[in-house]
Amino acid sequence: MTFDDQDRELLPLNDWLRGRHALTGVAPEWDLDAVPAEPTELFREWLLRADADGVAEPHAATLATVDAAGVPDARTLILKGIDAGGWAFASTRSSRKGAQLADSPAAALNFWWQPQVRAVRVRGRVEEATAEESAADLAARSVAAQAGVAAGDWVRWRVIPSRIEFWQGSRDRRHTRVVYESVGDGWRHSVARD
Repeated sequence: MTFDDQDRELLPLNDWLRGRHALTGVAPEWDLDAVPAEPTELFREWLLRADADGVAEPHAATLATVDAAGVPDARTLILKGIDAGGWAFASTRSSRKGAQLADSPAAALNFWWQPQVRAVRVRGRVEEATAEESAADLAARSVAAQAGVAAGDWVRWRVIPSRIEFWQGSRDRRHTRVVYESVGDGWRHSVARD
């Protein structure tokens, strides 16, 4: 393997990266025999536990979409709510994410709660909420946050999950995963340690 000068300059950074510890949080106890049938119940438990344990902004998630060329794109946003319609977030239709969702209405959300060594991954198709729901979402924002949003540009979207994974890390690398998959009108789940 050969290195050019730029690669050599990055060697100290790469050594530093390799030397960092990972999974330094403390995972809460998790009774795998008491996993609920519905993933939203487990998400509620985990989210409220993260908040109670002082995890900063536990409702922040990374939203991943793809552009017209199929190249992934990701950004951080705030989960607006969960209901029978899906997992909601909002932004402007004229944004990059808005254009990407118009071209390819599917997305993934990722929540990472480092202090608890926990992550939740949600993926599925995306649908727009009604115009009334989008308008109500915009109206609930501060005046400053509403400024500059063109009429009809604010959209509330929902990820309708087909798969939700709850992951809890372990320093010994025997991580635990509970995966829910949508089947008909319900969910099936499996538990794995890897």
